[in-house]
Amino acid sequence: MLRCYITSRRAAGGVKPLLGFVERALWQGVEYIQVREKDLSGRELFTLTETVVSMAVPYRARILVNSRADIAMAAGARGVHLPGDSIAPRRMRKIVPPGFTIGVSAHSVEEVRRAAEEGADFALFSPVFEPISKAAWAPPQGLERLRQAASAVAIPVLALGGITEENAASCVAAGAAGIAGISLFQR
Repeated sequence: MLRCYITSRRAAGGVKPLLGFVERALWQGVEYIQVREKDLSGRELFTLTETVVSMAVPYRARILVNSRADIAMAAGARGVHLPGDSIAPRRMRKIVPPGFTIGVSAHSVEEVRRAAEEGADFALFSPVFEPISKAAWAPPQGLERLRQAASAVAIPVLALGGITEENAASCVAAGAAGIAGISLFQR
């Protein structure tokens, strides 16, 4: 089961506690850490990303930066995570190094299909359940929609939104290749 820790320094209580959660996630063997600090300046995001990348050196985790391939590449991260309405991953591949991971957010089966068709390496499908770390922006889609999304494509689909230790296995049973979240990793 793939695991993607999506950072939130605000929910963590600041940068220092966030780095503690990053260290724990790395030690636990997460496959992806998505640095998702949308409100930071480019310089601040670069500094945080560079720190997380240096922490990940002895581990196998891929560090991804939310929406900012430029910062990801400059800081030595190994990927980017894009919103569903962003540039197509296939176009992004023209400027990123070989092996650079590109994830895409998807909120419907159609968006998961589009992510796969446009060359994404994986899709985050959300919200599966009621989100824990932020206000719900859309109604939960549930396990059946997750099943439909995961079975519609050959790329890995990770479940996001309200994922807990108790419901993670049901997401995988529904066909998700793994899980993603903030609260799940920041407890």
